[in-house]
Amino acid sequence: MKSRKQSSKTTQNAEKNKRSLLFGLGFGIVFGFLLHKGGATKYDIIVAQLLLTDFTVLKIMLSAIVTGMIGVYFMKSMGWIELSLKSGSVGKNVIGALIFGVGFAVLGYCPGTIAGAIGNGYLDAIVGGLAGIILGTWIFAVVYPKIKDGILKKGAFGDITLPRLLKVNDWVVVLPASALIVLFLFWIEKAGL
Repeated sequence: MKSRKQSSKTTQNAEKNKRSLLFGLGFGIVFGFLLHKGGATKYDIIVAQLLLTDFTVLKIMLSAIVTGMIGVYFMKSMGWIELSLKSGSVGKNVIGALIFGVGFAVLGYCPGTIAGAIGNGYLDAIVGGLAGIILGTWIFAVVYPKIKDGILKKGAFGDITLPRLLKVNDWVVVLPASALIVLFLFWIEKAGL
């Protein structure tokens, strides 16, 4: 039988998890809205990015990376969150890149833009994108037991981050990386791309 203390802690953890899910849902909705407003859920804009004639998608994603990087490390430094890193490997990156690349090449959407395009009611995203996500997830789940101890472990590098690798404070990497991305964004905009 659980003690009152254990029961109270379980209730607090459940509330914390519920709050985290609601925050995640809220941020997901805002991100989807911004993807839509930026035009990144439109097939033509994505294809133009792939053809290097319109850099809207790159601008949106780099802006999201800077915002996310600063936001996550700010929340970490305030003690509001703890990072839970997954270990990586070259094999995982290659398999992930192949799955992502095939889906992107076939349909012209990435997972985030598929969700936004489904929200817009685009038929190609609903039929091809949603079916592709479900089918791809199922195929990976079926194949995973066979590859988890093989190719997915090739070139394992653990749960390393650049600040850990360099043995420096997170901000020594975050601030210069953010500044470089922002300068690159200004250059792209000034070049008219």
